[in-house]
Amino acid sequence: MRMNKKRAFEIIANFSRSKVLVVGDMMVDHFIWGKVSRISPEAPVPVLEVHSDNLLLGGCANVLNNIYSLGCKVYGSGVVGADEMGKRLLDEFHKRNISTEGIIVESDRPTTIKTRIIAHSQQVVRFDRESREPVQQKSIERMIEYIKTVRADLGAIVISDYNKGVITKPLLDGIRDLIADRSIAVCVDPKQSDFSLYQGFDVITPNHYEAGQAIGIEDIKKNKVEKGNGIYEAVRAILAQFHLKAMLITRGEEGMSLLEENGKVVHIPARAREVFDVTGAGDTVIGVFALSLAAGATFREAAILANHAAGVVVGKVGTATVSPEELRKAL
Repeated sequence: MRMNKKRAFEIIANFSRSKVLVVGDMMVDHFIWGKVSRISPEAPVPVLEVHSDNLLLGGCANVLNNIYSLGCKVYGSGVVGADEMGKRLLDEFHKRNISTEGIIVESDRPTTIKTRIIAHSQQVVRFDRESREPVQQKSIERMIEYIKTVRADLGAIVISDYNKGVITKPLLDGIRDLIADRSIAVCVDPKQSDFSLYQGFDVITPNHYEAGQAIGIEDIKKNKVEKGNGIYEAVRAILAQFHLKAMLITRGEEGMSLLEENGKVVHIPARAREVFDVTGAGDTVIGVFALSLAAGATFREAAILANHAAGVVVGKVGTATVSPEELRKAL
């Protein structure tokens, strides 16, 4: 599906006047870069000669950073630990003049860190340091109080669920209550297979694996959502059951499928010319999708813009963002 370029540029021009809240699991993405030229004499494993390493915003923080990079006024709410990585995250937000009032520090909880070893531009292994226990009730209450202070400004909310303990039923119920009488688009990136948790929100953006788990079909990556097939009927049933307006399924190199509550479905082919790293691409998709809705786009227009943005970031190595100029060029 194509989009009028003039209309696309109008939406992008509205980004700087839009305001989006991102709620979810804050993380640090740690990349260690090097090359492999020999096998260890101690065990049959490659030896990485480290050239450099860097720390990037990950998870919910990456969604927030993607929206910020497109010139939007962005708010964030989540939980970090009272540790060095939590401090690094807060410092990165301060550098961008992003308020940290909605970010709660829990003293007995570690900040989630995902460490990726990259050799010759290819990820070799990843190891995680984290807690997946639900956050404290008082943290949820403080997050809800913060959201209450910014809701009047919002055009969209992103629920970035990495299933690390922040996105819980009490938090989502609190958000529903706060926005019940407001026209704020809510977009959910799910990691929990029970989609009833997200009922009543606007759009859910699972990847093909997550969507397959939710509808009971093992792999829908190669199969489009089309009228008359089981995938179409299953997705429509989920939209109706949980009162969702649309589902945007990301299918890797197969592109995206958008199914709306009225039964209309559109397939959007992948735009990437070269894929170096898909890390964080889903964060870009939901960030640009929600921002586009806040800027006045329809679901279909938002999906097309998000698809182009994803095509840019997968052409970069590491957790990446896209600028307005890069998005215009991609169009």
